[in-house]
Amino acid sequence: MSKTKILYVEDEPFLGRIVKESLESRDFDVSMAVDGKQAVAQFKEVHPDICVLDIMLPQKDGYSIAKEIREINPLVPIIFVTAKTQTEDLLKGFESGGNDYLRKPFSMEELIARVNNLLIIIRQRQQPAAEVISLGKYEFSVHRYELKLHHSVKKLSHREATLLKILCDNRNTTVSRKEILMNLWGDDSFFNSRNLDVYVTKLRDYLKEDPAIKIITIKGIGYHFSTN
Repeated sequence: MSKTKILYVEDEPFLGRIVKESLESRDFDVSMAVDGKQAVAQFKEVHPDICVLDIMLPQKDGYSIAKEIREINPLVPIIFVTAKTQTEDLLKGFESGGNDYLRKPFSMEELIARVNNLLIIIRQRQQPAAEVISLGKYEFSVHRYELKLHHSVKKLSHREATLLKILCDNRNTTVSRKEILMNLWGDDSFFNSRNLDVYVTKLRDYLKEDPAIKIITIKGIGYHFSTN
């Protein structure tokens, strides 16, 4: 079996060398770039299975790199590594094409777990018989991350699709905030709780054309997803 190829973009030499060597010791094939200008050229040359991008980089930042990569390959998983903790910075990362983020400092075990998790999700998405869930006027293609209304298709981010799938699995019942947070981020910190509120608001907006679909906030408990 061929090794999983990772494009790793990091401008801090010491950190970059440690992470690269650690990943290689775990049988990953790592191509490393040290600035934004170099990163896209290496992506075209290497055709990696997954990208790990620092956000603060010389030449081009991680957001710009992700957008260029998305134009070349819409499906390759992208993980942002960042010291930024503001919600708007993280949302900007997702909007530019990121699938996940990892805050500095991080452990190698967490990075590898997130890499493997995203690779599994992408392989599931590429399966020919993708799961489709009927939601009133909508159709939700789980593995393709698509929400279809008549002839209009809305592409969802990884976390938007995962959240909607959790709600669908708990349709007409109440699911706790903690359960959702642990599924989406692996912890139920206040910071991630704020992010969850943003994603719920986005899903409500995506589903607003069918008034029978409701995501009801149960204060202090969680959410009740109703589709009648």
